Amino acid sequence: MSLIENAMTEFKREYTSDIVKTVIAYANTSGGTLYIGVDNSGGAYGVEDIDEAMLKATNAIRDSVKPDVTMFVDYAQEMIDNKAVIKLIVQKGSSCPYYISSKGIRPEGVYVRQGASSVPATETAILRMIKETDGEKYEEIRSLNQELTFAYAEKEFKLENVSFGKSQQKTLGLMNSGGIYTNLGLLLSDQCVHTVKLAIFEGTSKAIFKDRREFSGSLLKQLNEIYEFIDRYNRVRSEINGLRRLDKRDYPPEAVREVLQNALVHKDYAFSDSTLISIFDDRIEFVSIGGLVRGITFDDMMLGISIARNKNLANVFYRLTLIEAYGTGMPKIMQSYEGVAAKPQIEVTDNAFKITLPNTNEASERVLLSENEGAVLELLENKDFIVRKDVESALSLSQAMAVRILKGLLSKNEIRAVGNGKNTRYVLNK
Repeated sequence: MSLIENAMTEFKREYTSDIVKTVIAYANTSGGTLYIGVDNSGGAYGVEDIDEAMLKATNAIRDSVKPDVTMFVDYAQEMIDNKAVIKLIVQKGSSCPYYISSKGIRPEGVYVRQGASSVPATETAILRMIKETDGEKYEEIRSLNQELTFAYAEKEFKLENVSFGKSQQKTLGLMNSGGIYTNLGLLLSDQCVHTVKLAIFEGTSKAIFKDRREFSGSLLKQLNEIYEFIDRYNRVRSEINGLRRLDKRDYPPEAVREVLQNALVHKDYAFSDSTLISIFDDRIEFVSIGGLVRGITFDDMMLGISIARNKNLANVFYRLTLIEAYGTGMPKIMQSYEGVAAKPQIEVTDNAFKITLPNTNEASERVLLSENEGAVLELLENKDFIVRKDVESALSLSQAMAVRILKGLLSKNEIRAVGNGKNTRYVLNK
């Protein structure tokens, strides 16, 4: 009998620990058969101690490969030219990518078949396999880094008397059923790769930096450190009213807390870009990646309707009493500005979300305008009137966003409308 090596068949003259690479490659690709006791030419060499070699192979595959691939591997003894050989039949697995546990989910640990060889998979191929197996939800996908620690998270869970053992990590979604860390685990781990960049500017423009910081580590750590940092710049101003002194913060602490939590919980972590926070004399801007979740409109959000982009992450924040209930954040933010002339400004694009909190003490004297609203007023400075399409064209905005900006300027009495329907024109309210 003569055999030929190809994409589905490979020979090993004798047992070596490298057989796990071939098993992984078959399980990650289209399956195949590995013969132990057959030389490279396809001739039978034989296995001297079948039982011992079989035991070594089964132990290596069981102990060295993650996720568990044993259910996709069949072992058989076969006689070729009157010599006993071992035949390993490997099916394509259902939990790709499989990898060498000591190497992790990276090219040196993940193998695929390429012709008659088992070769390291590219990072692109690894990510494709993960998405095909785990789906598109970032927080549920297996983390590429499996060497995670949770020193900060453990401390936060302990403070709230919430258990944080392996079983709880699986229940919360930090691990999948096979004991492999998910991207939610990565987000809460000390090794979290997503960061928040914060900058403090002098005045009301980005011309002069006063300070800047980048926050990293567990999202729970980032949340606490960022809030404490912002709080140092959230000044208390006092007014004397008769015999009483009234203290008022520049920014309502509950608004800062809600906006910060929303920025972390609802960010689209499939993008690596940092969340950005900019502090000016008259406002704080929070910009995070990820527009509104599909199925939710801007008006829905303002009414308190909420669909969490990262449901498991939101659940962790809920368990730790960091958020009280889903959908209450935006109403709370707006309520915290009752009686203040300037209101929080919200801008949404397909891929980004921006909330601007006005300085309440500064806003008592003037109305805060968003960047887009200011651009519309500048446009009107050089024209007698504009129409909605002028705003769309000049600012490269959608029709819905242009309408929203014009409505905002109307409510602030910065502009007024002339005419009705398609003939509506907008002029400065001088």
